[in-house]
Amino acid sequence: MESNEKILINARVVLGDRVIEAGWVAISDGKIAEYGDGRPPGHGEDLEGDLLMPGLVELHTDHLEAHYVPRPKVYWNPVAAVVSYDGQLATCGITTAFDSLRVWREEGVEEVDGEAETLANAIATARADGLLRVDHFLHLRCEVPMPDVVTDAAALFGRPEVRLASLMDHTPGQRQFRDEGKLRDYYRGKKGGMTDSELDKLFEKRLRYQAAYAPANYAALVKLAQHHNTPLASHDDTTLEHVKQSVVDGVSIAEFPTTVEAAGALHDAGVKVLMGAPNLVRGGSHAGNIATSDLAHAGMLDILSSDYVPSSLLMAALHLPQTVPSIDLAAAVRTVTKTPAEAVGLHDRGEIVLGRRADLIRVRVVHDVPAVRSVWQCGRRVA
Repeated sequence: MESNEKILINARVVLGDRVIEAGWVAISDGKIAEYGDGRPPGHGEDLEGDLLMPGLVELHTDHLEAHYVPRPKVYWNPVAAVVSYDGQLATCGITTAFDSLRVWREEGVEEVDGEAETLANAIATARADGLLRVDHFLHLRCEVPMPDVVTDAAALFGRPEVRLASLMDHTPGQRQFRDEGKLRDYYRGKKGGMTDSELDKLFEKRLRYQAAYAPANYAALVKLAQHHNTPLASHDDTTLEHVKQSVVDGVSIAEFPTTVEAAGALHDAGVKVLMGAPNLVRGGSHAGNIATSDLAHAGMLDILSSDYVPSSLLMAALHLPQTVPSIDLAAAVRTVTKTPAEAVGLHDRGEIVLGRRADLIRVRVVHDVPAVRSVWQCGRRVA
């Protein structure tokens, strides 16, 4: 049995506001008991000068889908998929994950649709059986124009693990896919070759759905979230009208705003702006929208999310000070630890502070690539 008390020594300790270049952290009862620089209070595990930072907090990752459906029409055992996915998150330094589940179904589109309850149950089973290394919560991704989205969401709201819901609208010609050609490219890549005729029919249906269902569904989903006291996220805000609606509805997080105008207005309104870590690592948006680095330079970036590449979260945080010199390492790490945790009401983690959970990661950077060497969850080593 691993000791409940330990000291991690000889580390570059990343605090919320500074870095201790030669520091130590003491853990007791799964929490941060002490920390400091110089000589530690006793013998401990030598981290050999590696970074020691809070475990990463991920608010939006849909990567579970790649484990559950690794090939088109190939469905893996859902609990096995969760365990594999969980292990990947842990070795990427993510100790708290909001699993983004698609809450919609669409006939004729081969996606991981209509599987939210299956995956939520698989996560619950793996948790109950002690198979998980990471602390998992649920993030309900609600595609507003879909006919059954309110019914499907209502079946999941109220679960204690549901801690975030996002209101999305991927109708062609607006928000993320203002450039319809980008959406066509996306579906061709995902589907292995939908024809233009098939895409024309799909897009025409999407436009009908938006006109018929979106206004009522949006209002109903906001009401559901408010009833269950679940934080809300907007998605792909593009115009000032989008921002105005988000603010009126009490949105606390804005996921992937597509323009500087929208991002600035959201930031000024106190809404936390979340952008993609892959966008930062790659140097731009795959959909042709605003670059994460541009918002960082403008002081409008609050939170990073790995989205579809779990390893990108740590990589982006450590690249951020190089990309934007005005952002130091401590500030960059806050975008993947303290700020996302606080944005969803998790005030027990995300920073090396006395009494916080000892969710910690040891990181070594070689050739500009971060490698997670150890992971502790509430002081217990899990990777």
